[in-house]
Amino acid sequence: MSYSLRLFRSIDAARLGEIFAEAVRVVGAHGYTNEQVAAWAARSPAAESRIFERISAGDRIMVAVGSDDDPVAYAILEQDGHLDHLYCHPDHTRQGLTDLLLEAAEEQARARGCSRLYTEASELARPAFERAGYIVTHRRDFSIAHAGQDVPIHNYAMEKALD
Repeated sequence: MSYSLRLFRSIDAARLGEIFAEAVRVVGAHGYTNEQVAAWAARSPAAESRIFERISAGDRIMVAVGSDDDPVAYAILEQDGHLDHLYCHPDHTRQGLTDLLLEAAEEQARARGCSRLYTEASELARPAFERAGYIVTHRRDFSIAHAGQDVPIHNYAMEKALD
């Protein structure tokens, strides 16, 4: 399948929530416990209003699409260079989409005058960010309230200086 990148369109909102949920549920299970995946998935951005709030705030949502123009992966870049929500549907992993989205985020950040990109990468996303030149600044251990308990989980604060 061939892929291309484009900016978010309003008709993409519900699909992005589905991509998030499937990526966390399927891919997340390879690096996190069932409890951690359930807590993480419960934070799904499926509500269209939240996606539109991000757009209204000036965030850029870059979307990878297949030849049918259906979204299969996405990333959200905030105005200050924070890269949020880089997710790929499990049926489209290992196709270079993460690399494409990271390159697009760099271009967007440079165009906005950002001097660095920074993110919080999951255990599974960390290698892709490292390949793209990001460095780990520290491991973030925290908990997510879910099903009446605090579920411990972690990710990595990472950043990349832009030339």
